[in-house]
Amino acid sequence: MSGREGGKKKPLKAPKKDTKDLDEDDMAFKQKQKEQAKAMDAAKANASKKGPLVGGGIKKSGKK
Repeated sequence: MSGREGGKKKPLKAPKKDTKDLDEDDMAFKQKQKEQAKAMDAAKANASKKGPLVGGGIKKSGKK
């Protein structure tokens, strides 16, 4: 084995996948996923405006 042949071999390129023909069920599912992602982003933005849900932090005992 000479020095030029050593090392990791490059993998062969994978053949391109055929594009699927999407029927109406797949299209509806993708649309529903997009709407859910939009709703989640809106909820995240709305939640980030407010402070933390719990404001108590570490509970202290009543002793002084």
